[in-house]
Amino acid sequence: MFKEELGDTGTNKDMRDGVETAPASFEEASINPDLIRREGFASDAEYRAYIATLGDYASVGDAVDEPFPIYEGHVLEGRLQELREEIENLRARLHVIQHQAATVVTENVRWADASAHAQLGNQPWLKLAAAMAATFVVTRGIRRLPLGAVATTAFPLVAAVMNRKFAR
Repeated sequence: MFKEELGDTGTNKDMRDGVETAPASFEEASINPDLIRREGFASDAEYRAYIATLGDYASVGDAVDEPFPIYEGHVLEGRLQELREEIENLRARLHVIQHQAATVVTENVRWADASAHAQLGNQPWLKLAAAMAATFVVTRGIRRLPLGAVATTAFPLVAAVMNRKFAR
């Protein structure tokens, strides 16, 4: 029932006040001037007189004929200024990143130093250097040993110990 009242366009034809709505475009209004709403005017003649006075001040055809000349220098200068601002912004961001990287490196060094102190006590770097030197000396000593003779002597002893463990 509701759709029957609305009609095809979705407007209630019985509820109209008799005033036409504004046209969809200026060209349509020029072709059929009766389509324009005349609210606020006492008569059609008063409305037409008002439209005639507006026509003297602004001609639509004259305003659109010539586009404004565009000076390309302003466009290029504007783009150049935008690029300069973007470069300055990138430099500022790079400075912040460099500062953050330096802070990270400094904090990592502090953490490593604190960790070494916690694990090795006072003078941890001296203790680490001594451990590395001792490792170097022991490695040199092992290289000078005649490993062939030591291995030949130790192999039967190791094999005998392993046989006793697995035989049980």
